[in-house]
Amino acid sequence: MLQVINPATGGALCELRTDSPEMVSDKYQQARLAQPAWAALEVQERCAFIRRFQQQLIERQEELAGLLTSETGKPLQQSLNELNGVQGRIDFFLKSTADTIQALDMLPSGNNPAERLTFEPLGVIANISAWNYPYLVGANVFIPALLTGNTVLYKPSEFASLTGKAIFDMFTSSGLPEGVLSVIIGEGEVGAHLLQQPIDGVYFTGSHATGVKIAAGAAPNLMRVQLELGGKDPVYVMEDAPVAAAATALADGAFYNAGQSCCAVERIYVRNEIMDEFVKHFVIAAQKLVVGSPTDPTTTLGPLTRAAQLDVLDAQVADALQKGAQLKVGGQRLPGPGSFYQPTVMTQVNHTMDLMTEESFGPIIGIQGVSSDSEALELMNDSPYGLTAAVFSPDQQRAQGILARVNSGTVYWNCCDRVSPHLPWTGRGNSGIGSTLSTLGIQAFVQPKSWHMNAGQ
Repeated sequence: MLQVINPATGGALCELRTDSPEMVSDKYQQARLAQPAWAALEVQERCAFIRRFQQQLIERQEELAGLLTSETGKPLQQSLNELNGVQGRIDFFLKSTADTIQALDMLPSGNNPAERLTFEPLGVIANISAWNYPYLVGANVFIPALLTGNTVLYKPSEFASLTGKAIFDMFTSSGLPEGVLSVIIGEGEVGAHLLQQPIDGVYFTGSHATGVKIAAGAAPNLMRVQLELGGKDPVYVMEDAPVAAAATALADGAFYNAGQSCCAVERIYVRNEIMDEFVKHFVIAAQKLVVGSPTDPTTTLGPLTRAAQLDVLDAQVADALQKGAQLKVGGQRLPGPGSFYQPTVMTQVNHTMDLMTEESFGPIIGIQGVSSDSEALELMNDSPYGLTAAVFSPDQQRAQGILARVNSGTVYWNCCDRVSPHLPWTGRGNSGIGSTLSTLGIQAFVQPKSWHMNAGQ
């Protein structure tokens, strides 16, 4: 049995039956049997099922947001934001999938043999999803996978299992044929059983360490592997930036969802000329956060979903202090039930400290002063991760010159912590391989077939 914990109270919400190896195998067999008929449907027929699922997301929004908050600790308004945000993702895929696949097909005329390129679904794919944004992250995979004719074995994180079951129930209520999408419940060993099936692709969102294990587990079957992993996302604030506005925006980028976002701002480099003013405004923004029950509408920072992460944050703060960092605010877990951590800001930091080099995935941030663009760029690139990076400055040409040399899949000018369905979400280095979203995130679920057709000798 899997015990579902409320991170705001530490109490158990319920217990769920986990899938045995035999159950995982049976669900794989159902998915394999269902795939040819599902792929034979026209894209618009598959779209109809997705639209019915989308309508249920709208009709059940309040209920689903409450469920998400109860098991992840995400403040209720942020759960509602996620459910609203996923609508745009689904709309994009519904509008773009048919055109994307059709645009890939080519049939040159006037040649013999004629040459043609078509694209077909991979087959059966495993979607091992994340707990921090289960609707947004999940929809990046299971929506385009289904629309392109694949069947999906969907394993939600054990920390978002109730939401995962709700997603499955909504697909079932939408009339999705049996076996086209199945939910698999359990912890890491259940995911390992899933990878032992002869699937055609695995799409994982989570930590770098788990991503490496998944890639190794998938290697013997030579399946398609796509990994959306963590980040240590840097921001450079130039001396000409509007200080108060930049500090406010970056505090939101660092502390939204308690810092539990792969693209959360995790390290900030500020020109020495404006360092004191920037820190002052940033601390003010951090102190305005309301830490408390995620069901309270005034709460802006809830508990950490995983209580074990409290130890990681404690260790990073202790390491930084021991090496000379200065604590400006926060720095401790909160007493009482639940896994709450104070919003934490540290200065006098450097890259000998874990706070500036290891993923935090919590509401803590280090702010380091720099004396030049070249120093900022060197520090931004001093990381094995490469998910997002940002520069704040009114000088677009100068900012773009920095961003062009940052080793990162996504870059921002005067913004941060933003995702668009029209642009690919892709990491470099320890931040993963492959892309979701955009037309590239549709192509990720198909494979080419080359045709050579001789009309006669």
